[in-house]
Amino acid sequence: MSQETDINNETACDQSTARIIFTPTGKRGEFPIGTPILQAARSLGVDLDSVCGGRGICGRCQVLCSEGDFSKHKVVSSSNHLTPFGPNEERYEKLKGEMKAGRRLGCQARLQGDVVIDVPEDSQVHRQVIRKAADHVNITLDPSVRLYYVEVQEPDMHDPSGDLKRLKKALHKEWQLTNLDCERSLYPTLQTTLRDGEWKVTVAIYDPASKETEALESSTESATGNKRILAVWPGFHDRAYGVAIDVGSTTIAAHLCNLVDGEVLASSGAMNPQIRFGEDLMSRVSYVMMNPGGDTEMTEAVIESINQLLVAVCEEAAATVEGHSEASINDILDLTFVANPVMHHLLLGINPVELGWAPFALAFDEAASLPARDMGLKANQNACAYILPCIAGHVGADAAGVVLAEKPYTLEPKTLLVDVGTNAEIVLGNKDRLLACSSPTGPAFEGAQISAGQRAAPGAIERVRIEPETLEPRFSVIGSDVWSNDDGFAEANKSLGVTGICGSGIIEVIAEMFLTGIINQDGVIQGDLQSRSDRIIEDGRTFSYLLHDGDVRIVITQNDVREIQLAKAALYAGVRLLMDKLEINAVERIRLAGAFGSHIDVKYAMVIGLIPDCDLQHVSSAGNAAGNGARIALMNVAARKEIESVVQTVEKIETAVEERFQEHFVDAMAFPNKSADFTELCKVVQMPERQASASSGEGTSGRRRSRRRKRS
Repeated sequence: MSQETDINNETACDQSTARIIFTPTGKRGEFPIGTPILQAARSLGVDLDSVCGGRGICGRCQVLCSEGDFSKHKVVSSSNHLTPFGPNEERYEKLKGEMKAGRRLGCQARLQGDVVIDVPEDSQVHRQVIRKAADHVNITLDPSVRLYYVEVQEPDMHDPSGDLKRLKKALHKEWQLTNLDCERSLYPTLQTTLRDGEWKVTVAIYDPASKETEALESSTESATGNKRILAVWPGFHDRAYGVAIDVGSTTIAAHLCNLVDGEVLASSGAMNPQIRFGEDLMSRVSYVMMNPGGDTEMTEAVIESINQLLVAVCEEAAATVEGHSEASINDILDLTFVANPVMHHLLLGINPVELGWAPFALAFDEAASLPARDMGLKANQNACAYILPCIAGHVGADAAGVVLAEKPYTLEPKTLLVDVGTNAEIVLGNKDRLLACSSPTGPAFEGAQISAGQRAAPGAIERVRIEPETLEPRFSVIGSDVWSNDDGFAEANKSLGVTGICGSGIIEVIAEMFLTGIINQDGVIQGDLQSRSDRIIEDGRTFSYLLHDGDVRIVITQNDVREIQLAKAALYAGVRLLMDKLEINAVERIRLAGAFGSHIDVKYAMVIGLIPDCDLQHVSSAGNAAGNGARIALMNVAARKEIESVVQTVEKIETAVEERFQEHFVDAMAFPNKSADFTELCKVVQMPERQASASSGEGTSGRRRSRRRKRS
């Protein structure tokens, strides 16, 4: 252990309190040395399961622990900041044998110093909702892997040619397939397979050329670029699977598809395990900078998670889809991936540190085609993997997937595509010209850095309305259709509870607070409204709004409002820069992509100024457009060459060097914007009167204006 780490540990152990941060929620606090992790979690409202009451019997409160110097973004695995593995944990491990490597029981491990505690999904009472289900997409079926059933001529003394040569001859005779290579791994088993099938076999062949085009150009070919035999099964075999995978910074989604008919057989998702190394992209890059080998750790973590998803989707298909009861990962022959640049590099085992500072250089931005086994993926031993190209800098393969799914390059209307995440990726244009940029919105929209924020899970508030006269709220939570002011709400949500507020709920409560006058144009919570409602409460030198008072108290603080202002201003400023470059003052069409974009109300997104003014009839969710792009590339090999060509034409705008970014950012801090007119929005929403001048203080209030509006 280094001298620096020794000093850090000594300092941590000498102090009377310790700081604790829980991931993936981002909730944090300071507790006395000796506090059990489970107790700290409950005090902060962290979702950590326990059935035995902290006796070390049930084993449901398992956590992963790290410690470190937070100020330097350094996190080093260590047990020095927790009490040693205790007798109750040893007894549980001996009796049950269910403790995964590196885990501790939250009820037994006690604080000894500053720690980061990751609560795995299987230790949460309310399992995460991975909102990345497959959307309906029209795709012309033309996969790169196809099945061919053939009858092979048996060898005899008159034709002593090798079995592989006769297999190729049969494929040429029956299917006109020529110039075939064969994976060497098939050589040892080919003869047995042919004889087991009585010379009738099914062959899976990878062909990088579409039915309508010649072979892909050499720039997109690699060791897997030739037409070749991937697998051979005895007799008739009608299962050939592909998996489209969206590797997001927060979640990973996988869609198992039947390459024979294009049907989506199963979808599954998981939290990205890299989140324990940092909530956002830059914190993960910082982790690699501070910890040599950290990139390898994160690559191994994400590959392990993907492998678990491959097993999960096959098991789901086997259990639920008729005719696929024997679904196996050995039937997975093709995989496609989309990911943002940092996730893209870590997925491929590339150190991402160059993306941590200007000029944000990618190791490579072209499409990649390689054997899945080289990535450590547990599919068929000869399965292929295709990674869509990145556009540039911090606009990655996920943005390319959105472009492929939405095809703005074929449209006349000026279309804005926004993939809302911790790093928003923005594309604007039409068939004549496309521009792209990224904007660092941070994790606020996903619940992090919000006092009562959490990611989407059962019990999280997702919809909010505030009555204009009384300022009384009503809300609904994920997992229930009953609103809080309806009879039976308490009974209907008894098992769920109200656990926090997720991204869509945060957007709506801030918008409603603005429309009802609780916050002014500058985002200041108006303290003089205490005379009208006891939900306006003093909070130090500022005020807060009490949304829910229960087992978990949910308060919208002045700092929460500021976090949303900063996030939405960054996104809007990026959009405005692209509009400047196109010399337009309005967009004609807006599509919001990503899990978060799929579940926010577009009207409320516009009310707070997250997106520019536009006819609301032309603003809609694009669903998981990045994942849809991955599915299109999986099921249509020509689409791969198409997106590779399109990304070459996209103009990348770097917000960090644009002089007007700061100007647009400052204007966008106001609700909905200090200078931009929202004429289309005003046609359907009665907006508060714009202030003559924006105040800069965090004062208690200004004179309350009359704010009446239309309500949906």
